[in-house]
Amino acid sequence: MAIETRLEQLTAHRAAELLRQGAISSVELTHAVLERITQCEPKIHAYLTVTAELALEQAKRADEQLADARKTGDHPSHTFGTGFGAPLLGVPMTIKDVISTQGVTTTAGSRILENFVPVYDATVIEKLKAAGAHLIGKTNPDEFAMGSSTENSGYGVTHNPWDLERVPGGSSGGSAAAMAADEGVFSLGTDTGGSVRQPASLTSTVGLRPSYGRVSRWGVIAFASSLDQVGPMTKDVRDAALILSVIAGHDARDSTTVNTPAPNYLMGLETGDWRLDGMRVGVPREYFVEGMAREVEVTIRNAIAHLESLGAEIHAVSLPHTEYALPTYYLLAPAEASANLARYDGVKYGPRADVAGDVWDVIRATRGRGFGPEVKRRIMLGTYALSAGYYDAYYLKAQKVRTLIKRDFDQAFDQVDVLVSAASPVPPFRIGEKADDPLQMYLADVFTLAQPLAGIPAISLPAGFSDGLPIGLQIMARAFEEEKMLHVAYAYEQTTEWHERKPNLRG
Repeated sequence: MAIETRLEQLTAHRAAELLRQGAISSVELTHAVLERITQCEPKIHAYLTVTAELALEQAKRADEQLADARKTGDHPSHTFGTGFGAPLLGVPMTIKDVISTQGVTTTAGSRILENFVPVYDATVIEKLKAAGAHLIGKTNPDEFAMGSSTENSGYGVTHNPWDLERVPGGSSGGSAAAMAADEGVFSLGTDTGGSVRQPASLTSTVGLRPSYGRVSRWGVIAFASSLDQVGPMTKDVRDAALILSVIAGHDARDSTTVNTPAPNYLMGLETGDWRLDGMRVGVPREYFVEGMAREVEVTIRNAIAHLESLGAEIHAVSLPHTEYALPTYYLLAPAEASANLARYDGVKYGPRADVAGDVWDVIRATRGRGFGPEVKRRIMLGTYALSAGYYDAYYLKAQKVRTLIKRDFDQAFDQVDVLVSAASPVPPFRIGEKADDPLQMYLADVFTLAQPLAGIPAISLPAGFSDGLPIGLQIMARAFEEEKMLHVAYAYEQTTEWHERKPNLRG
């Protein structure tokens, strides 16, 4: 059987289909991805760890299982959840290095965890392995997922495959760059304030943040516990729906997951109907702001016009408290980070600095050497916001504003089915351009902060280019209504060609 593309360029759903048919083997697919990693990593630096030997061993085992299934006539359905319990059997996975993987170093991009090897898998990894996927490597994040450019990693900067002098976004920049460069088939990232969607926008890939509570956080190294969510980072919308169908669901080990069955997110994509007749699409006025790059605004307005051409009803809506999302986020997230990172003190947890003095000297030396400047900055901000005399003025007030932001979305979704906006106000910026200006760096997430505060799902997908640099469209839905969001995203993707473009990387 002729394969329409190079193996490393395959999407997860297409790779799984070819594996089930016997048209390719898992060993061949894994070899192809490993060769691509070898070719690209000197330029991209998307990976911190590549588990080549383990991946090939697991691929060989998957091929044996696939062969047995074909011999017995147990041909799995292409639809997740029907006829086959391992829809990703033989497909290699790429995982952001803040998600625990048993027996494989997990650093969170920090020197303070450079020797940490978990003895367990995170719940999302357990689910992906049960679905048949095998690990091929761990990708570079901003340290403890704190950043918008993947320049804050303790292990070096990741480069954008579309322009090696530019950032891939963050904090899941390694996963996004790996998908854009075909250094993987599918990936997982984490999204606290946009860390899946913003890098997807800057690399012309797909990044999906699920509703808070839809996917387990157990085994994920915490940044801000009321905001963190694991999400798929993929080459197309169908893959995002497939991977979300695998990892979603209740987890008794994570009390924040909802105890309701997760739907099969692929079902709404099976019809082949890309019309959006009757779909009410809201366009928030507050998401077209001063400082937004002109080319981004033009691209998003063109995308909105395209949705209208598919039959969608376009409505102007208002989210009046959007302007407070950034300061609210940068009070709440650092406060939670301050509490979560207190454990890394060289006494209770983490490596210990070998210095003379009392316990406080050890703690200061350990944290001073182990944490990078952005992590220290956020710990100090968070500790200040939680300190006596400032808690009510800052942290408590931010929680009240968070409620107002959520109320804005609730009222908007009473009028429309989904909301659309840009995922990033600017195309990919140059490495080092914002490194010395934290406020400008924080503004890079201005369109992706409100959704985590409200707990709603959002997806970024390719919407166009400006001077060869990617621009992403963001689609948002009411909490636990990912199906509507995916339906609109899939219709847009399948009637445009932006997702088919590849960066010009030699080799």
